[in-house]
Amino acid sequence: MLIDSHCHLDFPVLAKDRANVLDRARRAGVKRLVNVCTRSTEFDMLRTSVEKYSEVFCTLGVHPHHVAEEGQDIPFEEFVKVTGHPKVIGIGETGLDYFYDKSPRIIQQQSFRKHVRAAQKASLPLVVHSRDAEEDTLRILKEEGAAQGVLHCFSSRRFLAEEGLKLGFYISLSGILTFKKSADLRAIVKDLPIDRLLIETDSPFLAPEGYRGKPCEPSYIVKTAEVLAEIKGVSVEEIARKTTENFFRLFTKCPAGDFS
Repeated sequence: MLIDSHCHLDFPVLAKDRANVLDRARRAGVKRLVNVCTRSTEFDMLRTSVEKYSEVFCTLGVHPHHVAEEGQDIPFEEFVKVTGHPKVIGIGETGLDYFYDKSPRIIQQQSFRKHVRAAQKASLPLVVHSRDAEEDTLRILKEEGAAQGVLHCFSSRRFLAEEGLKLGFYISLSGILTFKKSADLRAIVKDLPIDRLLIETDSPFLAPEGYRGKPCEPSYIVKTAEVLAEIKGVSVEEIARKTTENFFRLFTKCPAGDFS
């Protein structure tokens, strides 16, 4: 019983084989998947795709890479209205990416604030992307009063995790946790409370060790769960149980359904 809290099933490499990708996920024990939006202009397509599968849900947002193209023109009230759809369970992914700087930083920050406010208005959790932007990420979250969300695909410095936890955020771990070069990340995760952790694939990116060089897919989340279990000194079954509980505690709009 695992949940992929962040994947991109509509990216071409997965979309072209989506039925088989989801079948492999089911056979691996993945019971819920969150198909995360990166462009508001593609939301209608994403929403249509998740409506076909009972276990797949989605978010609404504009990735910081794309805000120069479309993030400035998000109509706030319409953005919030769309979140009334039963399949929309979060806002994002949003945030700041100063590593690639594909959009001007000031525009990234403006879009980020707009997403935080939309999440608050809709009473939905925020899905935050932060890369090489820890200080500004925390500053904006604090200034906007953000209180529920997830720092997705966490691979940042320790203080971002610790301060995020203080704000009420969860920490989501991807295949990066399994990488040989990720010893520092594993040391940070060892000290994080297990009741605030989620797992994800960020498919089709960041395939874990054992699958490197291949497009990542939701079934690979098992490997991340195994490594997290080793770090925490518990069974994989315990990791599955705790991260599932954590997911539903955060994404309250997502129905638990049948996990038999």
